[in-house]
Amino acid sequence: MRLAKAAALPLLLIVGAELWFRGPGAGSESLAAPSAAFAAIVEALGDGTLVTATRQTLTAALGGLAIGASAGLVLGFLIGLSKTAIALSTPSVELFRPIPSVALIPLAMLVFGFGYGFEMSIVAFATFWPCLILAQAAASQIEPRLMEVSRVIGLSSTQRLFKIVLPAAMPRIFVALRLAAGFALVVAVTVEIAANPQGLGYMLMIAQQSLRPELMLGSLIWIGLIGWGVNAGLNALQGRLFRHQQVAGGKP
Repeated sequence: MRLAKAAALPLLLIVGAELWFRGPGAGSESLAAPSAAFAAIVEALGDGTLVTATRQTLTAALGGLAIGASAGLVLGFLIGLSKTAIALSTPSVELFRPIPSVALIPLAMLVFGFGYGFEMSIVAFATFWPCLILAQAAASQIEPRLMEVSRVIGLSSTQRLFKIVLPAAMPRIFVALRLAAGFALVVAVTVEIAANPQGLGYMLMIAQQSLRPELMLGSLIWIGLIGWGVNAGLNALQGRLFRHQQVAGGKP
């Protein structure tokens, strides 16, 4: 029932758009009917171009995410566990964090040239900051009494990290990963549109330059489906990993 309610508005919009393009908008050269866009998706899947572009984009996005998220989480924890480190790092973080990731395109192009390294470096920069900020907040807000008890019972720094800090911070870590995954896909496609001749973003540009609005809209729909799938998968995984916390909190 919930799924039907959620799908009602998108289906209504699709039907309305289809009727428009079969009537008053039939002569449009810049947009296409939903049926034409879906037909373009099927065609691109059939000839392999969409599969290749999807693989290129996901490879760059996931590679950059792995680098940026790993570095952000590790550094965020190290900073968050020390008030001195927080005070010393805050000016630098606030200086570099607002830099738009796409502003690094010229520099990354000089260093890496075109290809996966170029795209991954920009994705890594974009995903580094949310992971660092949330990991730092998670580590700094751990109940102080837990840390005191760990010292009293003689836990080493490593034991304290794995038995107290990480379990307490895992929900926020997962939120950081969800945010970073969304950023990774957005930035990867943006870089491909702006500069890197590969992936779904480049496919969008080629469709636009070839005056194929149906393929352009089909590519947009496909990117949206990928983003929805990634978010749904991470939501499901989060529900399974933290089900015990939901039960403890009184949720079904």
